[in-house]
Amino acid sequence: MLHRLSDDAKSSSAGEISASVLSNFYDLEGLSAQNLLKKAIEEMFNGSIAMVSSFGAESVVLLHMISKIDKSLPVLFLDTQFLFQETLDYQRTVAYRLGLTNVQIITPDAKAVSERDPNGNLHIDDQSSCCTLRKTEPLDNALKGYDAWITGRKRHQADTRNLLQPLEQGDDGRFKLNPLAEWNHAELRQYIEMLNLPPHPLVAKGFASIGCEPCTTAVAEGEDPRAGRWRNSEKTECGIHTDTAYGGQI
Repeated sequence: MLHRLSDDAKSSSAGEISASVLSNFYDLEGLSAQNLLKKAIEEMFNGSIAMVSSFGAESVVLLHMISKIDKSLPVLFLDTQFLFQETLDYQRTVAYRLGLTNVQIITPDAKAVSERDPNGNLHIDDQSSCCTLRKTEPLDNALKGYDAWITGRKRHQADTRNLLQPLEQGDDGRFKLNPLAEWNHAELRQYIEMLNLPPHPLVAKGFASIGCEPCTTAVAEGEDPRAGRWRNSEKTECGIHTDTAYGGQI
């Protein structure tokens, strides 16, 4: 499973964990999100790290931090072909506003879609298979060649994320950086407002977590922020943050 590097990692083989990453890990304690990003981008994974962004409700915080470190850092944006038009417009707005020069739009494999979801109804019959086709598989392909990737996940978002750590490593050996793991909603909102960053237009309409249009609804006041994702189902994660080898969520 994805896990926090710990003392147990010291006994792992060199093939699993690079000595340079391991030596840096013990210096990460107490770093701010911005400094953690800077260390990862410029030292730990220089040239081999990308950010994966949904350009969702809170994405602009991390995107802004990255723009202050390296505007040319690869930013992978998964266009599932089912996103809200507001999200597609927002992606272009934020990239222009922050001067991001390397946003890469990742789409599902056309042949796979024609074979497995020819009518675009897979999300009705099998949400998990739809996510695999349109998110997990395209991202897996896009991340080939990278040693690490940056996510915007936070502990407050869901029970499946309440043990989230700033740095994790998957069974494939790739590292995952979560600089905002400890941030709460109030801190994120304050950051956005303080710097006058553009909000996602759907936030004002009650969308606290924004995914694909067919599987996302607004949430009521006081509801879990992710309650609008795959509403009325037991699904809580799309799959890109799930350990498929063990079938368990982090």
